[in-house]
Amino acid sequence: MLYAICAALAAALLGLDQWVKHYVTVNIPLGEARPLLPGLVELKTVHNYGAAWSSFSGSRWLLVAVTTVIVAAVAVLLLRRIVRHPLGVAAGFLILSGGVGNILDRVRLGYVVDMFHLEFWPSYPVFNVADICVVCGAALAAVYYLWLYEKHDRRGRTHGDTDAPSES
Repeated sequence: MLYAICAALAAALLGLDQWVKHYVTVNIPLGEARPLLPGLVELKTVHNYGAAWSSFSGSRWLLVAVTTVIVAAVAVLLLRRIVRHPLGVAAGFLILSGGVGNILDRVRLGYVVDMFHLEFWPSYPVFNVADICVVCGAALAAVYYLWLYEKHDRRGRTHGDTDAPSES
């Protein structure tokens, strides 16, 4: 049931991501902005040809390949039920949703449509719903791995563990 709920939420977030990207592309000319939360966030249409902070600009297919490998790895972790704790599952589905959203843009358009600009932090990069999903998913995944994985989801111990019972 947990997987079904998280999958449905991830699909809804993917749909929201694609809808917001379409909305700003149709309604806000490239480079222009409209207030969303005045003084805090504005909608600004930007085409990002790279990754975060426009790194790897112009490396469209490399970014598609790397993102696809990450999305596939997370999907395997979820499908094989390696991650079972609710926080880890939610993190995985958030990463999947955001990764797929940005892959769709890169393959279809050659760039990612970004739109959220923080007015109170003008030098911060413009981002989108998919980026929010990936960042939140990665933060939750870090919390899950650091504090919950060992206790809830780790299977078996290897011969190097100090907690393993001795055989003598």
